[in-house]
Amino acid sequence: MGKGIFQKMLDGELPLPRAAATLGAKIIEVDPSAGTSIIKFDGKEEFTNPVGNIQGGFLAAMLDDTMGPALTAMLDENEFAPTLELKINFIAPARVGLLTGFGHVISKGGTVCVLEGELKQNDKLIARASATALIRKIK
Repeated sequence: MGKGIFQKMLDGELPLPRAAATLGAKIIEVDPSAGTSIIKFDGKEEFTNPVGNIQGGFLAAMLDDTMGPALTAMLDENEFAPTLELKINFIAPARVGLLTGFGHVISKGGTVCVLEGELKQNDKLIARASATALIRKIK
């Protein structure tokens, strides 16, 4: 991974990961020095539950794909940090349409990292997340 990966995606040199592409992700900003990210997602009709809201699992995936880039941008090119634990608080229902994720690295240790994220729709808080990730070397 590494610091240049997100710029390469923005420049069209690298494709988005398939999971992020499925979610309609668009990288808006990743700041390695601040450990932050802003990612927009397309809440698709295909993601809805029987009452027409975006199903919680898709919102969780969006939050994971928001927090991950904030940390990944801080890692060395030979490192990756899979999520070990993910906790979601669903605050309000999400409708079909644009959602914006805000990710933040709270703590980056030698191997264990703590992350937080928020998902908003029309400036309304939809869900909050916290996660623990483990830095690993890519072999």
